[in-house]
Amino acid sequence: MTDEQNQNHEEPVIRDKRRIDPETGEVRHHADAEGAPAEGAPEAAGAETGAAGEAGAEASDLTDDEYELTVDDILNAAQAEVQEPSDEHLADLKRVTAEYANYRKRTEANRELERERAVGAAVAVLLPVLDDLDRAEKHGDLEGDTPFATIAAKLRAQVEKLGLTSFGEVGEPFDPQHHEAIFQQPSDEVEVDTVADVVETGYNLGSVQLRPAKVVVKTPQA
Repeated sequence: MTDEQNQNHEEPVIRDKRRIDPETGEVRHHADAEGAPAEGAPEAAGAETGAAGEAGAEASDLTDDEYELTVDDILNAAQAEVQEPSDEHLADLKRVTAEYANYRKRTEANRELERERAVGAAVAVLLPVLDDLDRAEKHGDLEGDTPFATIAAKLRAQVEKLGLTSFGEVGEPFDPQHHEAIFQQPSDEVEVDTVADVVETGYNLGSVQLRPAKVVVKTPQA
């Protein structure tokens, strides 16, 4: 009785249902994944094998989207992609790297601009004092080693350390982006609009213009 039960007992059938071959990394077709029964299966199961073959044929008609992925499929695919990344993923990586580099450049540029604006707001309150020093210098009040001249030199040196630069010179071409014309003088001595006198010096702090230079402009005669 026991021998008869052992003869009728079927050996287990092992099927590899992984969609991606762990050795080659290629996608398997459903029919290949199902495969045939393992060798050594008893001939007595022929009828059942035929039925299973029909079921397998029907299952082979399933599309790839309907095929169920296993955890091993996902892990094997990820490992294969890490070892040999596709051209599409390499292109994505280059694009993300370039975008991050541009983001860092913009962030650093914006940070520096905000710093200049903050310092400029603090230095702007000293511009009227610098204007008074310029007027005093034109009248000869800063000549020699007087205490007033020493204080003026120290103040100008400190604001220069903060990045403050002046502009506006007699004889330079008039530039509406940097000069503010308060008066025009027609002249046959010039061929283009030219600064004839600087009434108030202009100042920049880095790339930030704190104020334009107020100037008298010589214009060519018509």
